Formats: sequence, structure tokens, C-alpha cells
Amino acid sequence: MGRRKSGDAVSGWVIVDKPVGPGSTQVVAMIRRLYNAQKAGHAGTLDPLASGILPVALGEATKTVPFIIDATKGYRFTVVFGASTTTDDLEGTVDATSTHRPTREEVETALATFTGEIMQRPPAYSAIKVDGQRAYDLARAGEIVELKTRAVTIHNAKLISMADADHAEIEISCSKGTYVRALARDLALKLGTVGHVSALRRIVHGPFREEAAIPLDKLMGLGHIPPASDTVWTHLKPLETALDDIPVHALSADDAANLRQGRGVLLRGRDAPIYAGPVLATHGGDPVALTEYKAGELRPVRVFNLRS
Repeated sequence: MGRRKSGDAVSGWVIVDKPVGPGSTQVVAMIRRLYNAQKAGHAGTLDPLASGILPVALGEATKTVPFIIDATKGYRFTVVFGASTTTDDLEGTVDATSTHRPTREEVETALATFTGEIMQRPPAYSAIKVDGQRAYDLARAGEIVELKTRAVTIHNAKLISMADADHAEIEISCSKGTYVRALARDLALKLGTVGHVSALRRIVHGPFREEAAIPLDKLMGLGHIPPASDTVWTHLKPLETALDDIPVHALSADDAANLRQGRGVLLRGRDAPIYAGPVLATHGGDPVALTEYKAGELRPVRVFNLRS
């Protein structure tokens, strides 16, 4: 007999504004305890030194995490020119310096060359696995880590401000797999100097924007307030929030039951829709399953076990 999971069958997304300090896994554990959820996960790591949007999935919403991981992300960050570090951010030690400082015009011109699909070498201090081990573990052990370059996409990049010759504040929109620290490193090198990231904030993550995220300390504080209109539950978004960009197909009760049993649903009739890619199947407005359309049939990929 299977071991019963502890906690409640809570499902949905909580969009946290993570402060500098805690790691992503630590935040997820805090949210899971706050909602007493059986299961929790996040859709994209934010380093302890980074702040901003951290989407946390509870319960059945964890089945939609891949859609958020693959989504476009937006970052605002500050590059410090004149010093590079072992980690390409403030956590590392300085390993090179330069007296050269670029002008605003030079930064803007160089930044434009990093838009579109580019080849990027991830930082040695990253979570990428090398022969089964995390690159940052090897780097911390003193090993030389040379990661392979890979293609990422910078949709747009713009210089926001330069408070002085040493600092440039930049915003980008990018694909998954993009390392802001690597971009800052490469931008500085292109400008004839060295640099690192001194501040990093995620401001967009797929359908989620920073104005809709709740600060972690505020959310945790709500856990001490008696049930009312403004409690932690008002910040739990439906699991389908992560699926805004995929088509929705409404089912009859019988067809919904078939999908829940793992059987496909044939779309009949001359006016039956034809889909490409994943489809969210619903009944009575509630999500039933993530499906794929093949040969005129919706076939279940991930079935949602939501309790009403």
C-alpha cells in the first residue's frame, strides 16, 4: 500500500517576488509550508543574489511547470565595468581588472550586437552538469571548468541608465538557458574591458509580471492573519494560469471521464477543430488534462487530479 502524502491537496501558482538572500529551493519550502501543500516546485532558479519573479507551483500545477520553464524571461541588471570575478557576479573574487571605461554610446552599440540568436558560454559557476556533477561544485573544488558554448536568444536589449562610468543598468528579454552573468562578461570584453553583475532582478517570466508578484515577506506575514478577503489564498492562482498561450477544448462529461481514464477522445464532425501542439482539455471550465492532437483525436499527456 502506498505511503500517504502529508499536507493538503492544494493546487495552483503563487507568484513570489523573491528578495536577495534566500535560494529558490528555500523559498519553495516556505511556500509549501505556508499552504500546507502536498507537493511544490518552481519554474526557473533565481540565485540567492538575484531578486524578482519566482513562480512557485503547488500540487497539480507542478505538471504545468515545463510551460513556464520554456517561456520568455525578462531581466533588469547592473554591470560593473573594470573588474571581473570568478563567478561573474558579487559572490566571486576579483580575477582581473581594467582601467578602461566605455561611453554610453559604446555600450548601446555593443549591446545591439548581442540581440537575436547568439552563442554563449555559460559561467563556470552554474548548475550545468559535467560528467554527472554540477559545474559549480567542480569549480569550487578548484577544477578548471570549460563549458561548451550554446545557442540562446536575446529578443531585445536596452541600456536603461549609466549612473557613472563604472555602472550600466540594462534590461533584456531572452529565451530559456540565457545566463545574464555570461552576457555581462561578454559585453564587457567586447567593450575592451572586464565586468561582472552587481545586481540582478527577474521582471518577466512567461505570463507573469513583477507588478503581479507578491513580496515574500508580505506573503509570509499574511499567514498570521485570520481567514479574510486578503489572505494567502487570494494569491493562489489557478493552475491554467501557466497555459494562457495554448488552445482550450471544452469536453462533455463522458469525454472528460475518458481522458481521466487515459483514453483518447475523437473529435468528430466536419467542423471539428484541428490543433497543432498541446491542448488544454476542460469540462465545466475546470482543467481535465493536457493533451496532444493526433489523427483527429485528443490524447492525454498529463491528467489533472483536482479535488472540487
